[in-house]
Amino acid sequence: MTPLADRLLGLASRTVDAGAQIIFIAGPQGVGKSTAMATLTEAIAGSVALALDDFYLTRAERDALARDVHPLFATRGPPGTHDVALLMETLTRLMAAGPDKPMRVPVFDKGADDRRPPVEWTVVRGAPRVIFLEGWLLGVAADPTTTAAPPLNAVEASDADGTWRTYQEAQLAGPYARLWDMADAFIYLDAPGFAAVHDWRIEQEETTLGLAPGTLDAARRDWVAGFIQHYQRLTERLLAGHRQPGEAIAVDRFRQPV
Repeated sequence: MTPLADRLLGLASRTVDAGAQIIFIAGPQGVGKSTAMATLTEAIAGSVALALDDFYLTRAERDALARDVHPLFATRGPPGTHDVALLMETLTRLMAAGPDKPMRVPVFDKGADDRRPPVEWTVVRGAPRVIFLEGWLLGVAADPTTTAAPPLNAVEASDADGTWRTYQEAQLAGPYARLWDMADAFIYLDAPGFAAVHDWRIEQEETTLGLAPGTLDAARRDWVAGFIQHYQRLTERLLAGHRQPGEAIAVDRFRQPV
């Protein structure tokens, strides 16, 4: 067990013992949420883990959003690209399920950039004792005043009239805020800064491609640097504490708790 997983397990166990049934675990890309979640579900009886990433809108739905609202919504991840209604319905049905009732939970195929058909979804049987939901933006607060702020990076600069940012803030104030209300507790895994998120995302890409550390080519590094700019503003907002109340575990650039 990694030190981060061990620290998270201790905190999550105390939260569950205090009566929490739905726990949202937030942390930036590459911090180690998926690995830690595997530890939690193995160690805490009657628990099930869900990922916000499995509740992206379908490719067709995101293409329509990109066409009708702003082209930047073709890239999954920011608020507005998730099927929040499906996620809330899934949480509600899981908590109300009978002891032997099977239920299918969505699965998103990142390689195909689309949701898998229902026959390929994960089957959960019976109501879990606790549900863990992990995702990079869980709990972040809406801030409509930032839509008039100068762009942080090249991606935001391409949103000349602020339509992309304005839509995200409206989503955070509406559907996502209602989703946050379903959580009994929040746990945050805090990076030392956005630069660390960039480095972790490079490492993720190397692992995905089966490359040795430090061998990702320059073109792919440039792609990663551009991709994570879609997440920068809200990641930094979370790290600054503009979020739902909860417990936090700070980590260093090596993902070790500090």
